[in-house]
Amino acid sequence: MKAQVNEIKEGLQHFHGSETIFQIPLLRTRYTNGLKYLAEAAECFWLITDTSIIAKSLMNRSKFITIDFKRLSEDKQDFTGYEAEIIYTDGNDNLLQKNGYRATDFPLDELRLFFVNNTLMLPSEY
Repeated sequence: MKAQVNEIKEGLQHFHGSETIFQIPLLRTRYTNGLKYLAEAAECFWLITDTSIIAKSLMNRSKFITIDFKRLSEDKQDFTGYEAEIIYTDGNDNLLQKNGYRATDFPLDELRLFFVNNTLMLPSEY
């Protein structure tokens, strides 16, 4: 069963630097304890897979990539037809890519991740 939003946000506060690194087998993307917790608590392994595939494809444009998940306002959802979007930047607000998601069961309204050295992590783990 999915953890509640406040429980997930609270849980994410506890991750700082990660001694343990996990790996997505086919992609060979590494991810941290914080991401493992998030994937399990929010049942969002799709988010780790999607963002790592796209971030890997952008590595030639930036060594450091910020990934921002954002649920759109109802007005914006009606206008765009997307429930949420994920924006990839180089960390200096230069847009690298933007992907819309028509539907998502991701419980949080927003989330920021970093992708550095083929590793997906929470900002607090950088």
